[in-house]
Amino acid sequence: MAAKRLGKSTVKFTNPPIIVGTGTIVGPIEGKGPLASDFDVVLPDHAYGERTPERSETKILEQAAKIAIERAKIDKSMVDYYMAGDLLNQVISASYSARQLSIPYFGLYGACSTCAMSLALAGMVIDGGFADYVLVACSSHYQTAERQYRYPIELNIQRKTTSQYTVTGAGAALLASSGIGPKVTWATTGKVVDLGSKDVNDMGGAMAPAAADTLLTHFADTGRGPGDYDLILTGDLASFGSEMLKELVTDNGVELGDNYRDCGLMLFDTKSQRVGAGGSGCACSAVVTFGHVLKEMEKGTYRNVLLIATGALMSPLSCQQGESIPCIAHAVVIEA
Repeated sequence: MAAKRLGKSTVKFTNPPIIVGTGTIVGPIEGKGPLASDFDVVLPDHAYGERTPERSETKILEQAAKIAIERAKIDKSMVDYYMAGDLLNQVISASYSARQLSIPYFGLYGACSTCAMSLALAGMVIDGGFADYVLVACSSHYQTAERQYRYPIELNIQRKTTSQYTVTGAGAALLASSGIGPKVTWATTGKVVDLGSKDVNDMGGAMAPAAADTLLTHFADTGRGPGDYDLILTGDLASFGSEMLKELVTDNGVELGDNYRDCGLMLFDTKSQRVGAGGSGCACSAVVTFGHVLKEMEKGTYRNVLLIATGALMSPLSCQQGESIPCIAHAVVIEA
């Protein structure tokens, strides 16, 4: 077995990459939520001065990336790779931002799991000695995702109780081979899990089995359990998916306690904000992790965090053809 592999799906970094800079931007609804003070920029509106929401999303992603580089206090020319993704066809927001940043680029598509997937891949590249600096970023936008996957927002379609609100925002992190900051120490790669769900209005329920599979695999590979982490964080299962995850892992002998949270529930006040079952989207786990969670790690609230970002790997075409929703979850451990 490869020296750095543990079990079936996990790697442990010998020289863990260090998060030396972050950038987070959120939309106006997110800016009214419980975590508003933890973000670098809160937009006054969804347009951000652009004529289409797609252009707005590209601008948000580019700006978050620039903030992360500036906070790391290095020149952009020192960044070896840019790994980024979004929800739109052909990861177009990420590709357009890469055009402006002019950094060697890997476009990633893991749907809402892209945050953890990019951290894992960046860790492998840095730990393997192929780069000193890797910039990771992902974005989503309520208006762009709604009209690509569901309905034009002008139709004002009534939502189901399981429906989630796509987060408008972008999160970026600069990982380095040396420096001061939290370290990405382990990564568990998920596999596609599809239990036949076809309901695009219940993403949490579709993704929960994938999250459970990756979580149980991580524990099996590492010999760890829920008590070994100060915080176990899922990306965007929201209220229904979070409860399903708890039931699935309980059936396998694992109890998630008070240290379990979901980014989609942390970002909004679901009682006072009209966000359905909670938040979703690539930006959901990115802004909560790179904004709120890392700030809490600086304060000493958390020392080690297990992030499990979840993604529904569907496309508009597959939904229109009545196909089921293949899902995936990737996990990374971040230690202070």
